[in-house]
Amino acid sequence: MRKSRGERVNGVLLLDKPGGVTSNFALQAARRLLNAAKAGHTGTLDPMATGLLPLTFGEATKFSADLLEADKSYRATLTLGVTTSTGDADGDVLETRAVNVSRAEADIALSRFVGTIKQVPPMHSALKRDGRPLYELARAGEKVERIARLITVHRLALVEHRDDAIVVDVDCSKGTYVRVLAEDIGRTLGCGAHLSALRRTRAGRLGVDDAVTLAALEAMAPKERHARLLPEDELLASLATVQLDKVLAARFRQGQRLALNAEPRGHRVRVYGGTNELLGTATISQWGVVEPERLIVSENL
Repeated sequence: MRKSRGERVNGVLLLDKPGGVTSNFALQAARRLLNAAKAGHTGTLDPMATGLLPLTFGEATKFSADLLEADKSYRATLTLGVTTSTGDADGDVLETRAVNVSRAEADIALSRFVGTIKQVPPMHSALKRDGRPLYELARAGEKVERIARLITVHRLALVEHRDDAIVVDVDCSKGTYVRVLAEDIGRTLGCGAHLSALRRTRAGRLGVDDAVTLAALEAMAPKERHARLLPEDELLASLATVQLDKVLAARFRQGQRLALNAEPRGHRVRVYGGTNELLGTATISQWGVVEPERLIVSENL
């Protein structure tokens, strides 16, 4: 039997991803530094983007999807008057136009994109068509029709106005492409635009102010690196909790459904044992039955 590489490491690392590298490169670098056997992330950032990239290790990988579903926040720089093939600074310049946009005009344009809106996913994306990522088709010179999807922009605030660029803060739902938002804003302003810088500042309740860079992580001693790990339930903070005694906790660990007349019915919850130990997640049926979903494998078992 082949022995897996690395140690059993559990937890969540808030990484401040540098620009110019893929999310997977950053993940593998952090994994090596922690000597972790199992690792994952909670949604990629484009190579040009920086900022918050929550990484999951061990048992925490079971809950990565919870943060994928969460709202995100970004600080974005839109260069006006220049459109590119990819909608961002990595693409080829398609057109250059004169810019004469006042701060008031920028504010008015931004207000049109707040709320629930339709957005067409870009060709340069990881979405698949007939099993192939769209970016592969785009690189081959192909262009296929994409169906517009509903997204929600909760806030779109102008932070800085320059002659040839604007800086905005964006709070949005999952699935929002900020570079498409930049293109659409540029189109509304009449001069075109592309995304020239992007920094993710928040994912759910997690913020970049609490994140560590790869350089700082590398400079730490192994014990310090592990001390940066947050518990698995940091990914589940939006869920209500159910507390079980020792007997019920043992049954839950075995995957048994528990008829406890529990609340809130019809919702997912995080479940804890008698010592306030996270046991996993569950759904509560309309009859109040706690139905195990994803279970934590205890190190003590």
